[in-house]
Amino acid sequence: MVAGSFLPHFSNPYLERLEDSAVLTIGKQKLCFTTDSYVVSPIFFPGGNIGSLAVHGTVNDLAVCGGKPLFMSTGFILEEGFPFASLETIIASMAKAAKIAGISIVTGDTKVVPRGAADGIFINTSGIGIVEYAGTLSIKSIKAGDAVILNGTIGDHGAAIIKSREIWDGSRSHFRFGASQRTNCRNLKGQPEHPLHARCDTRRAGAILAEIAKSANIQINISEQSIPVQDNVRGICEILGLDPLYLANEGKMVLFCPASDAAKVLTTMKKHKLGVNAAVIGNVAAGKQGRVVLKTSIGGERIVDLPTGELVPRIC
Repeated sequence: MVAGSFLPHFSNPYLERLEDSAVLTIGKQKLCFTTDSYVVSPIFFPGGNIGSLAVHGTVNDLAVCGGKPLFMSTGFILEEGFPFASLETIIASMAKAAKIAGISIVTGDTKVVPRGAADGIFINTSGIGIVEYAGTLSIKSIKAGDAVILNGTIGDHGAAIIKSREIWDGSRSHFRFGASQRTNCRNLKGQPEHPLHARCDTRRAGAILAEIAKSANIQINISEQSIPVQDNVRGICEILGLDPLYLANEGKMVLFCPASDAAKVLTTMKKHKLGVNAAVIGNVAAGKQGRVVLKTSIGGERIVDLPTGELVPRIC
């Protein structure tokens, strides 16, 4: 939809990169700028809520572009009758997340719409930061032979949202998954600054890899056995027929670096609290293919493509 509807009208060199943030040069200063909207349902889930998610999502989009997040805005669209106690909890969690990330909420807006015109609360954010990374982080910089690294387990956030919903063939029954499942919603500041070619926020690992492969016209080979997935997340996926590669994340990223630097990058990542489960999951193959090839745990291969629709809608 972005390429077909928006790009023809809004086309410019910044937007055409189609990356997490726009990297802008003003004078001698490089800035990064991003915007996002949050409509997650339910608004409260294990380990977070729509407010903390909005801050982490904004910070992460800036961080993966090599930026130091500095300032952000927040706009609230509130449905008539939305509880003040819930709003206070959300605002407090945003303030806490912003303080931890070192970003200041400096402007904003609030609108109230009639009952039934929204679903409780929607949040829009924009963020701006200074690009401190000396090199160029871009999917266009990815080269054949690069290692592909994930900074931790995938699907945690999507599984937490699923577990928080009352769904069973349209009824009001709860799935009884047993083990506690919490979101992986965290900020990505402090990740390694070794020579990298690209790093991207993995909202959905499979989808972002497929987007990168198509945009950079490369082939990415990944190994199912190398991809870190928690057992309870894998269990939820097996019950519901979902693929962990397409479940949502917030606080996870994929990195591309020269194979010769992979061990150094991985060692550094594992020293960070968000990188203890980091793993090299594959490599960039020679040739221009525009696809992702997954080697399955039973030795076969399959193409990882963009999903045709939302497997789990409203996860962020």
